[in-house]
Amino acid sequence: MRYFRDRARPVEAMHAHFDRHTYHRHAHETYSFGVTEIGAQAFTCRGEAHTSAAGMVMAFNPDEPHDGWSATPGGFTYRMVHIGPSLISRVLADAGDSHSSLPLFLSPVLADPVLARGVERLHESLTEDPLRQAEVLTSTVLRLIRRGATKPPRVASLPSARSTREIAARTRSVLAERFAEPVTADELAAATDASRYAVYRAFQATYGQSPSDYQRQLRLRLARDMLSAGRSAAEAAAVAGFADQAHMTRWFVRYFGLTPSAYRQAARRPSLDQLHGRPKVVVAG
Repeated sequence: MRYFRDRARPVEAMHAHFDRHTYHRHAHETYSFGVTEIGAQAFTCRGEAHTSAAGMVMAFNPDEPHDGWSATPGGFTYRMVHIGPSLISRVLADAGDSHSSLPLFLSPVLADPVLARGVERLHESLTEDPLRQAEVLTSTVLRLIRRGATKPPRVASLPSARSTREIAARTRSVLAERFAEPVTADELAAATDASRYAVYRAFQATYGQSPSDYQRQLRLRLARDMLSAGRSAAEAAAVAGFADQAHMTRWFVRYFGLTPSAYRQAARRPSLDQLHGRPKVVVAG
């Protein structure tokens, strides 16, 4: 079992495999969202029996009693994220739904692949850069409410096209100046005099990617240049602003298709002919 607790926000998470463990009936003061990865788990909630098989999502409202045990001989593996109601309220208010009551999820089990992937992404993002954490948290919470709660969130519309471009341009300028620093969504909102959600939507609409994607792209470009110059992967990760070398390596492979060390070796070779062999030239006719 792996456990995570955010020191600054009411967020906790767990990734675990249980075989014989049985949860005693209990309730959390938070919203609890989980996704079953392997096997299946059975539980009782709201006076009924439920089973969450692989790929299904669990959604518990605050103070909703439930228990749990393995429904398959080999046990089950699952991810769970607990989010405090105050943070849910803040996400809704930031998105423009300041007058809405807290959401209520009608079913504790949802067969929804889109939500399952969203919960997985949210769980994975909790160890990422704070800007990406905020983006994934907002998008996942809104999607969960939109697809699983009693009523969808009322999201504010974007400002005028000119204002949208201005917000996006200012955001891009801040990120270009400070891409190696841990810039937060709140700082971008303050710099643009807009909500965090408006900053995200304006940037996405203008440049086709999220602020955190753009920030990471700049970091990777710097790391790539440093590797080309013969600097070590550890040094490139530190200077470019990554949490550690493993974090940089994971994203480097996703963006460029090879590890930093492989790129460093290839970049120091004199030509592509030696790397791949000289290609044959075929002349038609």
